[in-house]
Amino acid sequence: MAWRLLLRGAGRALGPGRALPAAPGPGARRGCGELAALRASGFSQEQARRLLALQPRLGPERREAAAAQLLLLGLSAEAALALLERSPALLRLPTERLRERAEELRRLGLDGGRLRRAVSRCPRLFQVPRRRLEAAVRLLRERCLFTVEQLREVLGTCPAVLLEEPRALHQQFQYAYFRMGVRQKEMVKARLFQMPFAELRNRHIFLERRGLYETPHKGQTQTSNPKLKDILQLPEKDFLASLACSTPEEFEVFKKLLAREEEEKEEEEDVDALYTEDDDDLDSDESKTARE
Repeated sequence: MAWRLLLRGAGRALGPGRALPAAPGPGARRGCGELAALRASGFSQEQARRLLALQPRLGPERREAAAAQLLLLGLSAEAALALLERSPALLRLPTERLRERAEELRRLGLDGGRLRRAVSRCPRLFQVPRRRLEAAVRLLRERCLFTVEQLREVLGTCPAVLLEEPRALHQQFQYAYFRMGVRQKEMVKARLFQMPFAELRNRHIFLERRGLYETPHKGQTQTSNPKLKDILQLPEKDFLASLACSTPEEFEVFKKLLAREEEEKEEEEDVDALYTEDDDDLDSDESKTARE
């Protein structure tokens, strides 16, 4: 009875039509607790609120653990938050998975600043199957013959190679090695794998057909080839002006013609393959008839 009188008196003090504020429910208390935990981890009030807005149905323990793992990599609070905002699916990965993948990347030579830059540029490194990473590394070391230090540099500057199919990586390496005459040291310095293979071919063949690039024979050429670094890293406008001595319109026409050439070549190969199959079937029938 006394508590009712107390509430009635409090209501009169608030004035007519005004009610006492409701007590915070369990959800609000839980949110406040998670906010405080994130603040204690080093996130600002505003950063913690942004983090809480990601995957709102996720349990607080999972969110705090994922953020903690990224901070342990050496990422700043803002960098960790930006990474999670770009790839909120990371919050749903088991904490142990994040920890193990970070250790795997360290064993590959991505430590310190290289590791921080790699995961910031390519957060999918945490999500791809381990066998994909192992296959890419095995190809770069055993078939492309990059040294340990060269591999570390490749992974540090272009971590997305770990997401590529080994066949595609090998094709790009072989093209640069055999068609362009470029060795591993120059590939690493020029950051070969940062450019899509199709664009590399377009630029190289365009230079080749304009007489500005020659495939070395026994390390020698009649012309002075442009450096791979310039072919890859110059913006298209500068590439055309300073290396190809051409215009964007000419380059666009060339790319369309090259694409048509590739289509016709594929069609011819399909026809050749069909005739080869027919010849094999005919030989088989003739052999069978002869035996009979």
